[in-house]
Amino acid sequence: MGWPIKRVDLGEVAYHQALADMSNWVQERQQGLAEDRLFLLSHPPIVTYGPRTRPEDLPTDLPAVPADRGGFATYHGPGQLVVDVKARGPVDIVRWLETGLVAALEQLGFPAVRRDTPAGSSSLAGVWTPDHRKVASIGLRIRRGVTSHGFALNVDPDMAAFRHFTACGLADVTMVSLAELAAEQRRETPSDAGVRDAVFAALTAGS
Repeated sequence: MGWPIKRVDLGEVAYHQALADMSNWVQERQQGLAEDRLFLLSHPPIVTYGPRTRPEDLPTDLPAVPADRGGFATYHGPGQLVVDVKARGPVDIVRWLETGLVAALEQLGFPAVRRDTPAGSSSLAGVWTPDHRKVASIGLRIRRGVTSHGFALNVDPDMAAFRHFTACGLADVTMVSLAELAAEQRRETPSDAGVRDAVFAALTAGS
């Protein structure tokens, strides 16, 4: 039986508005006023970054704002699926997100993998192509059993934005989108709705 999570599709939401809304969503979940929810949305172009991000890793020509989550600098923009997860219990949320995204991408025809982080190395959390290009980033905050923020999956954003900062604290990372992968396969990019459906189905398929 799948995990009973309510799906909430929001379209494009300004980051600061989403941040305020997310605070309310977390309080509702902590107080038992709402069930587990999966919020699907995108943002206008912006870079968010966790507290361990080095100033030199930030862009100078894109808006950048600190975020109360783990992880380093991540780009958000149109054509990208951003998910905020609310969950409870002793669940390994990062592994759940990684394996769910891998399953969703494989369903869409894109081979994908998760990677273990070697001791002493920068985190490799997220989802990668088999040749180690990164297609989805994960950054979470868990307080009082409730998870917020989530992941950013590159469907068809402006990939040039990633050249203006160090993504995920990894100086040598190559970011890639589903649109680029589809072009390599000489086929059409999956629709935003199709990606949302595949992600939701994969994340709610497990027990």
